[in-house]
Amino acid sequence: MDTVTVIGTHRKRRGFVKVILDSGSAFSLSLTVAADVGIQKGQTFSLHEIEQLKSTDTFHRSLNRALRLLSVRPRSEAELKNRLNRHGFDDDTVQRVIAKLKEQGLVDDAAFAQFWQENRENFRPLSRRLIGLELKQKGVDPETIAEAVAEVDDELGAYRAAQKKVRSLAGLDYQSFRKRLGAFLKRRGFDYELINRTIDRVWQEQNTKEPNQR
Repeated sequence: MDTVTVIGTHRKRRGFVKVILDSGSAFSLSLTVAADVGIQKGQTFSLHEIEQLKSTDTFHRSLNRALRLLSVRPRSEAELKNRLNRHGFDDDTVQRVIAKLKEQGLVDDAAFAQFWQENRENFRPLSRRLIGLELKQKGVDPETIAEAVAEVDDELGAYRAAQKKVRSLAGLDYQSFRKRLGAFLKRRGFDYELINRTIDRVWQEQNTKEPNQR
């Protein structure tokens, strides 16, 4: 058994305390975990108990990191795992954190895929194929992707994307207009025939407006 001889603020890690034992060894705990377990000078711990404290601390730090990431936007399970691994958390801890978040409904690939599809539809229209590719890159499984993109309307998406872009193409002749809008829609993942239809539709609309409507 080891006895706690010193508990002090960690000089190099803000929000942590340094726990020194009578054996001369030391370890760090976050202030939150230290407060939760009520660690204090004179307490004794077995080696197993110390390892449990460290594991609990790592879990809480990983969980807090995950919650901060999720506060920015929803994330897929694979995306969250990768980010936590990159922050130095081991696979076992990450799996426990993911399981906890799934229990709370905070990690759900089906909900994430739906969010991603709707976000693209509303703010940055892409083709069904390209949305599916983005979701695949984020580790979402094929069946979930298929369900999320099933109702994506490429015809409408291409038109909405073109409507947003056309404001920056005012005053161009037809060939320049066609070239620039076509390249833009191609980058958004739409196919050749749909691009041609969309260009013709938008060009016609722009050139049949009354002068004061342009």
